[in-house]
Amino acid sequence: MTKSILISGASIAGTAAAYWLRRHGFDVTVVERAPAIREGGYKVDIRGAALRVVERMGLMEAVRAASTDMRIATHYDANGRKVATMDADLFGGRTGGDAEIMRGDLNELLYDLTRHDVEYVFGDSVTGIAEDGTVTFERSAPRRFDLVVGADGAHSNTRRIAFGEESQYARDLGYYISICTVPNTLGLDREEAVHLAPGRTANVYSTRQDTRAKALFMWSSEPLAYDHRDTEGQKDLLVKAMAGVGWEVPALLESVRDAKDFYFDSVTQIHMDRWSKGRVVLVGDAAYCASPASGQGTSLALVGAYVLAGELAGGGGTEGYEREMREFVEANQALGPANVKGMVLGSPVAIWFQTRMVRLLPHLPGRDRMIDRIAGPIHRAANAISLKNYSE
Repeated sequence: MTKSILISGASIAGTAAAYWLRRHGFDVTVVERAPAIREGGYKVDIRGAALRVVERMGLMEAVRAASTDMRIATHYDANGRKVATMDADLFGGRTGGDAEIMRGDLNELLYDLTRHDVEYVFGDSVTGIAEDGTVTFERSAPRRFDLVVGADGAHSNTRRIAFGEESQYARDLGYYISICTVPNTLGLDREEAVHLAPGRTANVYSTRQDTRAKALFMWSSEPLAYDHRDTEGQKDLLVKAMAGVGWEVPALLESVRDAKDFYFDSVTQIHMDRWSKGRVVLVGDAAYCASPASGQGTSLALVGAYVLAGELAGGGGTEGYEREMREFVEANQALGPANVKGMVLGSPVAIWFQTRMVRLLPHLPGRDRMIDRIAGPIHRAANAISLKNYSE
């Protein structure tokens, strides 16, 4: 029976898997390349089945307390005029009890649940995994584990070692995204400020109890050649992509130059026929990244961690994990390509139509049907799994 498990990556998927695996009696070690749990990040949603996982962890009250408490989303034209306003939950596709929280806050809550009975090794990473379970590291001495869980994101090093190069599994949706912290010069208070230009979107928001703001840029593009380690080069690509966009974008791009938490990546999904091989199994973005456009990456990570640990403990093993998760993953990945087309619009006509609909939505006779068209697909995908109770 599997007893000792190494988790590569202290992501949401990694820390959640650490909690559930330890709760089922496994000996768990987490190795993370960063020197500590990553703080900050962007806001993330917890929906549907993932809410039930959070409840079973006893974290719901803490998650609600750390809510972003976003109120409205306002669209501005190139000259800074307000053109449409909508409820923040509707803007984010949230319904019912869905929760929104900063990624770093959620990961800190998960880490606090596990830090005293799970071994964390920071500042290190996996370099090799042998058939007998011997794992080599950049800094630490080799160790043997019964199973290695890859929870190290869409660009997973564990997946590369065990399954081959990323290019085999990555599906580029044709867009790029960049996020970083900027000064809250717009004076936003739990508000999203959005500007749409053909093929490009800028979004600035500030959450509850945060004096700073996050700037998010997304744009359509052919594949770009860049060095993943060259942050300044990535900033240059962002500035070039957003050149000529009005509103507050020029000033935001100036602030980006000083950002210490700059994030830049393609909007890409990971599709794999299998998530396990030998002594390695993948969870979260490493296995089935749905892309930020889906709005379901965090929920997939939380549910995947719960199901993986439960199947390993209950005898279903990695095959049971794949069987339980496959339809849920496919339903949520299907959201990405559809959603991104509504996030980055291709023409002035499309922008006019969308902002017009946002402005008229509260007054339309078929308002509820329109809302279901926006939030319904996300809600159905978020609930597209019946969670077992693995404690029984």
